[in-house]
Amino acid sequence: MNPVENYLFNQLEPYQSIMFYVRSVIIKTIPEIEERYSYKIPFYYYHKKPMLYMGVLKGTNYVDVALVQGIMLEKDFPQLQDYKNRKQVRSIRVKTLEGLDELEFVEILKKAAFLLDNSKSAWNP
Repeated sequence: MNPVENYLFNQLEPYQSIMFYVRSVIIKTIPEIEERYSYKIPFYYYHKKPMLYMGVLKGTNYVDVALVQGIMLEKDFPQLQDYKNRKQVRSIRVKTLEGLDELEFVEILKKAAFLLDNSKSAWNP
């Protein structure tokens, strides 16, 4: 078992199921994505640039699916939220499996990949 799978299997329900579902949508939508275990959480890299990560933030009751260039996606996807004034990261908060609109998430992933294709760096685009 790789470190990401180990992390996911160690999550409590419903977070474990949510994270496995989110992971499957990410991999299905962007097959060339590279999954890594960085900063003790699952990170997803697109063409060697960090695109998103996920985890359960301390004191919250949801899975935070955070997009590195989220601030650039806010206009098209106003449902993306900030958490404690992050500079550029915006996220989707998923409390239940049914709480993630897969079609919308796929659109967000495709747009995030497009942005990374057209930027020199993932941070401070």
